Amino acid sequence: MTTRKMAPVEEQMRILLAGTEFGDEATRRVMTEELKKRLEEDRPLRVYAGFDPTRVDLHLGHTVPMRKMRDFQDLGHEVTFLIGSFTATIGDPTGRDKTRPVLTDAEIEANARTYTDQAFAVLDEGRTTIRYNAEWLSKLTFADVTRLTAHYTVQQFIRRENFAKRLDGGEPIHISEMLYAMMQAYDAWYLNADVQLGGTDQTFNLLAGRQLQEAMGQRPQVALTLPILVGTDGHEKMSKSYDNYIGITEEPRDMFGKVMSIPDSALAEYFTLVTPLRPDEVEAITADIEARRLPPMDAKKRLAAEIVTVFHSADAAADARDYFEATVQRRETPEEMAEYAMKERAPLAQTVVAAGLAASNGEVRRLVEQGAVLVNGERASDFALEVGPGDELRVGRHRFLRLVEG
Repeated sequence: MTTRKMAPVEEQMRILLAGTEFGDEATRRVMTEELKKRLEEDRPLRVYAGFDPTRVDLHLGHTVPMRKMRDFQDLGHEVTFLIGSFTATIGDPTGRDKTRPVLTDAEIEANARTYTDQAFAVLDEGRTTIRYNAEWLSKLTFADVTRLTAHYTVQQFIRRENFAKRLDGGEPIHISEMLYAMMQAYDAWYLNADVQLGGTDQTFNLLAGRQLQEAMGQRPQVALTLPILVGTDGHEKMSKSYDNYIGITEEPRDMFGKVMSIPDSALAEYFTLVTPLRPDEVEAITADIEARRLPPMDAKKRLAAEIVTVFHSADAAADARDYFEATVQRRETPEEMAEYAMKERAPLAQTVVAAGLAASNGEVRRLVEQGAVLVNGERASDFALEVGPGDELRVGRHRFLRLVEG
């Protein structure tokens, strides 16, 4: 049986370190050196990232570690997609000021199925190992957990920014939350991981894994951390709470339009973190933008097409581009648009929400104030304006609706 020859180490390093963010130069230097040493062993590395199935719909921000996992896959390494079926029952405090609500087993199982289905838009399903950490964590005895806690100190945890903030504010910190990092560390030991991937908000947990592995006689894993993707507003992290997200199951035209709304300053970050382009390709695009050989608008169309192609297809990306150019750049009204049947005239906000073009009256009010809602080609100035059969609505840049009688 022949063993697949790995790519040259320097080539792998260039690809695998692209987009990584470590917080300080000392950590970057250590992780870079350790990764290089393992790659020089010329063998497939054991790589994993953990995902607690707390949501049923993912956005581009969730796919950042998946994209790096795919890089490892394409270079011939062994990738495990770890479902936090046990850790999801506790509540990770990472990046939160309060304890996360606990999910039921049924919710976790349903969410896990959705996660993996969506993740395979990025990962190669045939080369991905799916594991559930309840497989080993649920079997630990109280004595096992006690021995596990002996490897850590309370001081380590209360120095964490989110714990310190809650402590100063008099907010409760549950012992179970401290156990979360220890359980994630146990995952790393159980999987005998060479590399663990996570967001920069997971740095503490990844380093806790290194600490436990070393204490239990294993070579500590390389912790590769990735930045939190900025949302379409270019300022806050991508989140549904900020209404600046791009869902990976959104329709191609909606997805394309949302990508086109990101600021120019975020282009390089998006190309690096959420597309399959190699570092040299991203650098070439960035250089062309800086030298004004490539207009940012054209670069953004390339980015939008790359993203839509990943989650849909090249044909869908081409159609979405044509639709964007016609409806946004040339301001044409599409001949074909969704229809909404109504018996009588009703307030604009009520109609837009009922038709599914906005989540709430508050969102419609905000869009109207921004001048982003048009009725029959004219900007609406009153979100209570009555509309009815025969009217055509445009909400945002790329959502159109024809009201019909019915």
